[in-house]
Amino acid sequence: MVDPVPFEARGRVFLVVVDDSPELRVALRYASLRARRTGGRVALLYVMDPPDRQHWMALESLMREEKREEAEELVGRHADTVAALTGSPPVIHIREGVPHEQLLALIDEDPTISVLVLAAAVSDSGPGPLISALSNKLVGRLRVPLTIVPGSLSDTQIDSLT
Repeated sequence: MVDPVPFEARGRVFLVVVDDSPELRVALRYASLRARRTGGRVALLYVMDPPDRQHWMALESLMREEKREEAEELVGRHADTVAALTGSPPVIHIREGVPHEQLLALIDEDPTISVLVLAAAVSDSGPGPLISALSNKLVGRLRVPLTIVPGSLSDTQIDSLT
């Protein structure tokens, strides 16, 4: 029997950056369906802002723990969506720092990441800060293809593309 998934596609990891934008749903669905079709996986990255420097270490530690719990809850909801669409749980990365710096660092550190999937903003305010940064001055630092999916796509449109 012929394997429907090309050898080169096996193990492909589609990385999606998790945030609270409405277009995230589109990036998740697109990456999940591509991963399912190619026998790959989805990885999720959430980057937390570092807590403001506090005079009391205990307060800073508490704020960091609260942010971590919120991040885990948000990523967990999206991980459930990915698992439902792909049949397997995603790889989850939660980091602290500047989003584009942490994204580039993760891509450099993890050789299994094959494709970065982002969705463009649905508003008229532009493509979003991460896409702007990556498509301008940082594009030369990416070692993987960047797939930008229109954030206004419907599920039906995404299904037909994947």
